[in-house]
Order: sequence, then C-alpha cells, then structure tokens
Amino acid sequence: MVRETEGCEILQSVFTARGYQVQRDVAFAEAGVSFNADGWDPTTRVGFEYLTSEADDRKDLEPAEMAELAARMERGELFFLIVDEAEVDEPETLRFAANKFLDEVERRRGGRS
Repeated sequence: MVRETEGCEILQSVFTARGYQVQRDVAFAEAGVSFNADGWDPTTRVGFEYLTSEADDRKDLEPAEMAELAARMERGELFFLIVDEAEVDEPETLRFAANKFLDEVERRRGGRS
C-alpha cells in the first residue's frame, strides 16, 4: 500500500510532468461538492484526491457528491482523479493510473490539457 504523503507526491509529480500547475491541499467547493482536494489546477480544472485511512478522508466525499463530480466530468466541466489506497499496491500502479487518467482528459479535450 502507498501511504498518503508518498501517493500525493507521486500524483503531483505526474501531473506536473504533464504540464499541470497543481496546487496542493485546496478547499474545493462547487455545485454542492465540498472537500479538501489533494491537488487541483484551477486553470485547467484538473485535480486529484488520494483517499487513505491515514488522512481519514474517505468520508469527505458523500455518494451524492461523488455522483455530482462524475456527472460534471462526463460533461467535461472538470476532471478529478479519485484513487483509494486500497486499489494501489505499489507506486508504479499509481503512476500508471495517473498517466491513463491524464491521457483520457487530453483525449476528451481534443488533445490539449
């Protein structure tokens, strides 16, 4: 399992390498969704949240908020990679997931971030 600090550092490095200007620990509050995002680029509207027991942040996003984020992502309004530590067995798994997520963001936006 990849711990909170290491996971967020990995995600930050992948997003930064891909050209995103990610701010860390951002209070995100829009359209009925409110949580402390581990990373958020307000210009491109792309971010990440790494859910861990260590940070006790699994309950920060209620099911209705997750549904709202999913709907907004489907409409292309914003994009959040939300990963639970239980799905990550090693750092490379997290890097792979982040790159695949950003590939999809770029595909959805016509090749631009």
